[in-house]
Amino acid sequence: MAQERLVQLLTPEGERVEDPEYSIEISTEELKALYRDLVMVRRFDVEATALQRQGELGLWAQSLGQEAAQVGSGRALEQGDYAFPTYREHGVAWCKGVDPVQLLGMFRGVNHGGWDPNENGFQLYTIVIGAQTLHATGYAMGLMRDKSDRAVIAYFGDGASSQGDVNEAFVFASVFQAPVVFFCQNNQWAISQPIEGQTRVPLYRRASGFGFPGIRVDGNDVLAVLAVTREALAKVRRGEGPTFIEAFTYRMGAHTTSDDPSRYRLASDLEVWKLKDPIERVKVHLARTGQADSVFFAEVNAQAEEMAATLRAKIIGMPDPDPDEMFAHVYAEPHAPLAREREEFKNYLASFVDQP
Repeated sequence: MAQERLVQLLTPEGERVEDPEYSIEISTEELKALYRDLVMVRRFDVEATALQRQGELGLWAQSLGQEAAQVGSGRALEQGDYAFPTYREHGVAWCKGVDPVQLLGMFRGVNHGGWDPNENGFQLYTIVIGAQTLHATGYAMGLMRDKSDRAVIAYFGDGASSQGDVNEAFVFASVFQAPVVFFCQNNQWAISQPIEGQTRVPLYRRASGFGFPGIRVDGNDVLAVLAVTREALAKVRRGEGPTFIEAFTYRMGAHTTSDDPSRYRLASDLEVWKLKDPIERVKVHLARTGQADSVFFAEVNAQAEEMAATLRAKIIGMPDPDPDEMFAHVYAEPHAPLAREREEFKNYLASFVDQP
């Protein structure tokens, strides 16, 4: 079988390479900004994991190892573009300006999401696997009717690609030429199910069966992801219909903090992928080419530590919400059955007031 094409512009060793179709011009400051994004996103992820282990969060879905796929695609988005995430797109949320404290509020159980999706063009996290691809496609079809030049991106994983919702979204997006980019982070594990149990062909090839192009990119190469996603978004803005991007990466952490990957995954595989770390390859490239020195790297690390400390203090200091708040923001208009349930719940809580 012929080797599958993989778009790559920065090797795991930090060397810039050429691709016959994709290229990117990037300044030193832009590259340093991408490196800062990658470091900050990982530090946020590490801190959130620690907070969960210490009982401050109920659950956490790590993005360890997938930072380049998220930052590269997130920075390709323009003002007004709309992103529909799963529950793991912390790097995209960072790029779209979502406050990390608000994001963690949901995992602490104090809100229903915490941010206004329209403020940042970043939809609330979607727990139902694959459902957000239908939401994204419907939103994109609405943009067409509004004659808007904005674009939509829908994130999902390799496991979600087997969901009926995702394939239905492909059908509608293809037939209506909707301005949506389907961005699949193939981290090779759908919880404990390996990619071999999901498909007999590379995921990006599925797009051709629905009538639109697919491309596989090195998901640990932030430059390649940025270049490929920019081009895909430009195509949908030109009215050329959807594109499927498969970011080939690896889930270095657990599926969530309730998962133990050592029960189904070889430690040797993880060691191989550590050598392809998305942050280290940018760091090595910056250092070898003289675009950054130890002072810069120390400054970024200090900024990341400061962010993590601030985040920790704010999360631990978060007040518990009024129990009555769980009924707020459920429906846009008054809803009689919900109002009755709300009143019954208030009476139930009031019945404990006089108890010793």
